[in-house]
Amino acid sequence: MTHYFEVGNFYPPFEHEDRIAKYKENKRLFIGNHWDVFRKHKQTLSREQKNLLYVSVNFPSIIAKKSADFLFGENATYSAGKGDNSTEQERLDEWVEKNDINILNYESALSNSYRGDAYYKVRHGQEYGGDLPKELDPFRVIIEQQNAEYVFPETAIGNSKKVVAYHIAVPYQLDYSDNEKWALDVESHFAGRIEYSSFLLRPISMNVDGEILSWKIQGEDTSKRRTVNTGVPFPLLIHVPNFATDDDMFGIDDITELRPILDEINNRLSQIANILDKHADPAIAVPVGTLQEDDNGMPVFRVGVDKVFELMGKDDIVPQYITWDGQLSNAFTELDKLVSYLLMIAEIPEVVLGRGDSGTSGSSGLAIKWRMNSLLAKVNRKRQYYNRGLKKVFTIAQLLESAVGKADYELFVPIVKFKDGLPKDEMEMAQIAATRTGGAVTMSQKTALMYQDDLTEEQAEREIERINQEQEEQQSTFADPSIFNGSSVPADDNQNPDDQTVEGDSQEG
Repeated sequence: MTHYFEVGNFYPPFEHEDRIAKYKENKRLFIGNHWDVFRKHKQTLSREQKNLLYVSVNFPSIIAKKSADFLFGENATYSAGKGDNSTEQERLDEWVEKNDINILNYESALSNSYRGDAYYKVRHGQEYGGDLPKELDPFRVIIEQQNAEYVFPETAIGNSKKVVAYHIAVPYQLDYSDNEKWALDVESHFAGRIEYSSFLLRPISMNVDGEILSWKIQGEDTSKRRTVNTGVPFPLLIHVPNFATDDDMFGIDDITELRPILDEINNRLSQIANILDKHADPAIAVPVGTLQEDDNGMPVFRVGVDKVFELMGKDDIVPQYITWDGQLSNAFTELDKLVSYLLMIAEIPEVVLGRGDSGTSGSSGLAIKWRMNSLLAKVNRKRQYYNRGLKKVFTIAQLLESAVGKADYELFVPIVKFKDGLPKDEMEMAQIAATRTGGAVTMSQKTALMYQDDLTEEQAEREIERINQEQEEQQSTFADPSIFNGSSVPADDNQNPDDQTVEGDSQEG
């Protein structure tokens, strides 16, 4: 057992507190709760600033979703490299289908963008842990996500990139009527085995919202300590960073570096909204003597009643609203610059969002692709980590089935084929195919109908039958040219029919 989880220690460990706090804050930014993150600076604000209406735009959500859309918006394809009807390919397709890998990948990429870390967990068992009979919930390979907030990797000494164990530690409340009784279940994944243990916790700190931030380990429930051999020479947890450096195993998210500029964009929007609100309800200057007293003796000016004023001379004061120059044009100019800088740092080209003159009308697929080069490079960077991670996932799945004696196939290295997420320019693709094949036919009529009209094979066959039938009916309405050729017309135009008869008679004579 690692030194992380011992009686007297704290949960989460001190060295992981900042990482977990970053996960939670970036999640709040992603779902749009910006004020919950930035209000920790409330003590430094003046009274006027505290009374200011806070306006925010949820750019973190757009940034995270665009990366996930281009990475897994189109389903990746998985190949065992053994043929479509091979046992290996059928088993790989089964894992993909039963575990909803496509949805799993998209959700992983989405959370990976704001956390910086994602984990896949592979196991062999029942999905509902034995609550249902084996007929309804059979034993199989299960691939699922693991929340990075509860994962605590243990690295080798001198090599922070080499992980010797992954510890999954999840706190939960034992008695909902007593907020002081908590437990911590720990699942430690080593190469070849999993160690389980459980501890008793006591809360020691919480935030202003009542959320418990840290606990102290009070004791261990030794009756729950056990070890399970997996038969797999790797931990059953696979780490996929958003992207990483060579001196740290944890990934780098897409949101943290943008937080200062996000705060300034929200501040500028709040200031603009404040200026417009003041202009919507301005003060008014009126001539002396036009104010009246209400029932409490307070001076009032009734705009709806006092619509006519007498002016004695040109120097008299004309009633007018008092406005001030809020430098709105400069504020909007700064806001545009801030948004441009934000998208530049986030590697999101404006063509993706349709801003300004970035429309794609009349542009070819290749032109759009070049204009989205920065985002495609960003997605390709993420793709390399997911390619490595998914190969490990399916390799461990094979080893688990081999360990329980269910592998009726040869071990294989899976091949993951990603899509680029770009819209397809069919005309341009057809022109490229025609050029590469020298104008040869590359698609049958049935396949073309299935592709263009989204038909099944049976529907396409019936459509072709109707097309052929209509063509036959149209041809039957025209006369056959052969009817104009009479039987007396000689087969050879150069030969006289009379000569044929004479020749025949002479032969008989």
